[in-house]
Amino acid sequence: MTVETVGLVGVGLVGIELARHLLRSGHDVLGFDIDPARLASLREAGGRAAGSAADVGASAARIFLALIDTPTTVAAVEGAGGVLEGGAARLLIDTSTGDPDAVVALGDRLAPRGIALVDATLSGSSAQIGSREAVMMVGADDADYRACADLLETVAGRIYRVGGRGAGTKAKLASNVVVGLNRAALAEGLVFAEALGLDLDAFLALLKGSPAYSKAMDAKGERMLRGRFEPPESRVRQHLKDVNIVLDYARAARQPLPLCEAHHALLESLVAAGDGELDNAAVIRAVRNAGKVRVP
Repeated sequence: MTVETVGLVGVGLVGIELARHLLRSGHDVLGFDIDPARLASLREAGGRAAGSAADVGASAARIFLALIDTPTTVAAVEGAGGVLEGGAARLLIDTSTGDPDAVVALGDRLAPRGIALVDATLSGSSAQIGSREAVMMVGADDADYRACADLLETVAGRIYRVGGRGAGTKAKLASNVVVGLNRAALAEGLVFAEALGLDLDAFLALLKGSPAYSKAMDAKGERMLRGRFEPPESRVRQHLKDVNIVLDYARAARQPLPLCEAHHALLESLVAAGDGELDNAAVIRAVRNAGKVRVP
């Protein structure tokens, strides 16, 4: 039986988990990343390392893009040494949280070349992606969705198709508003309980059994209590990037997001303090130092 080579550009926190799922399902995974250490991790997982995005594009018809933002994705696809130079790509699956308009524009440029772009964003930490607990939000037309549904089902346990191209990216941004605020609310509740002299382990257990429960407690509660912000499963810097995009679109729509603005200030304070590479659970550190943060 012929084994399909599935391409992967970007082998970071998300990309390596995608690769592991694909490899376990019997696919040959050929990946590229500018970081040699990440390529070493891909090889350790059983995948193959390519010398460039163009090499991936020369060997795989279907390619996952797991990059930090839309400008990086566009460069990896259309830039020098990018996927398009390879000539074999026919379907690109973009998992990044980016700019919806730019995602649609990239897809519009690719379509005349016979290449489909599907935005298939993932809500969840790298650990949740690895355990198939993350939610995938897909923007694609019928034909493009059918062309990659088998791969999407391989890497995600729950998939929601939310509209045409760009809709997955929009849904991820809106979802990230709620996810980020859940984390911030948990951090603030824990800091307040601490100030009252409550036992935080007992209080976290109480929260998990109360109407206040959210999955942020499972994903980040212990990290917050122990100050365990490394290694990250999701980074402060990356979430701040997402919140910046959210606020840009909200301002363009003239829709105030006051809680998101306050969260933005907390994240900015972490990055300014040099904590941008820490896990998002570090928002509790920003709450503790909130007296030094200007909140709108």
